[in-house]
Amino acid sequence: MVLLEASKLTLPNPSSLSSSHSSTSSSILFEPSSLSLAITHSNSSISLYPSFSPLSSNLQFPQTLIPKPTSSSTFLILQKSPISTNPNSDNSVVFIVCGPHKAGSQILLRFYHLNGKSNVFSRVNRISCGSRSGFVRFEPELGVLMNVKHGVSVKVVGSVNYFAVYSVSSLKVWVFAVKMTEGDDGGSGGGLSLMKCAVIRCSRPVWSLNISFGFLILGEENGVRVFGLRRLVKGKMVVRRVGHSNSKSSLKQLSNGDHHGRSGGDRGGKSRGGNGVLDATCNGGLEGKIEKHGVAAKQTNVKSKNDNKDGGACFLALKGNEIETKSTSKVSRSVKAISIQALSQKMFLILDSHGDLHLLCLHNSGFGIDITGNVRQLPRVMNVQCLAVHPDISTTSQTIWLSDGCHSVHMLTTTDMENGLNEADGNDGDEKLMHFPVTQVLFSSEKIQDIIPISSNSILIHGQGSLYAYAIS
Repeated sequence: MVLLEASKLTLPNPSSLSSSHSSTSSSILFEPSSLSLAITHSNSSISLYPSFSPLSSNLQFPQTLIPKPTSSSTFLILQKSPISTNPNSDNSVVFIVCGPHKAGSQILLRFYHLNGKSNVFSRVNRISCGSRSGFVRFEPELGVLMNVKHGVSVKVVGSVNYFAVYSVSSLKVWVFAVKMTEGDDGGSGGGLSLMKCAVIRCSRPVWSLNISFGFLILGEENGVRVFGLRRLVKGKMVVRRVGHSNSKSSLKQLSNGDHHGRSGGDRGGKSRGGNGVLDATCNGGLEGKIEKHGVAAKQTNVKSKNDNKDGGACFLALKGNEIETKSTSKVSRSVKAISIQALSQKMFLILDSHGDLHLLCLHNSGFGIDITGNVRQLPRVMNVQCLAVHPDISTTSQTIWLSDGCHSVHMLTTTDMENGLNEADGNDGDEKLMHFPVTQVLFSSEKIQDIIPISSNSILIHGQGSLYAYAIS
């Protein structure tokens, strides 16, 4: 491969930023279908650029400047027709910004829709929340307010038609479904319909989240927890309690996803239990005993067994997290799954807190059946600090970008990896297949903060004060 073109992008100077921090950016998001770029500045304001040209020498003044405070953001794809032959023809792009409201007493969600005709991001000024409990409500001058404390940190991740919000302080994950209001364009006169579908209560911190190809994956300590998204939001499964618990209280399903019981709902009740997910309440509109309609989870110790597969959820441990001591015995070390990237419909790359990579292989779709899979650790060739993947399920090859967090970026290309792994199962061929060839290495004069794939052969490198675009062929 040959480096065809490279350019340094000059960051903008929005009027709301002070001169000393005008060109400083803390994080960058890119949405490939609409070529939309979001730059979060050092003061937590965000600049939005639709139809971003990666090899342009300058970034014009942002079309939309989202004021602070913001704590997390994500792009969401609204797919009107899932069976459309042209998946991009009926899609809409929404940008979601999460932040604190009233000194952190509530979580504020702001929505910006990209109008396909005018190619402009406009704030959505009409949102139907459909919540009887008042847990989420829409305020026209603000946005959507979640009746929960913002706390020290909140993470929001989006996919197609669904997004999830995780609160570090509350140790809860909320899953929402979004659709366009019929007949609206989502712009100045448009609207969205928002519905809270599921609440997952955790007893351990979640270090990363990913929603891809019908799965919700939580990156935890020493492993990942996988949920079948369809079963979760359709109310076909209920994980009552995983971990040590003596509570035998039954939970009553409500249409908005809340529940009553000893463990408490979104109204401030405290859950009791051991390690792992305590309970997940889903939007199923069920009444009475949940065991008749859903699947109750086993009362297992997730920390030692990690086998809570009932109810459509599965915990898969990261491999190779042992270190040898002077007495030649092995002691497990704690690792955290800090980044999860989709490779294909059933394969995901996981980056842990020690800079190692793991390959998550799921054996089924998770629709209507329990999820099974395995995790394989990849050979350690470098201390990986940044991981980015540009998946394209229409082809058999995927592009993987790795960085050591210093001054180098490595480009890897995999071909027909899923079929190769299936053929290798049981014949000791895994180790050979785990070596991905490096096809290109890029070097940066600035220390690398993040890498953002634009396409299978182009990438953005976020340095300490600049943004660089590279195109490779």
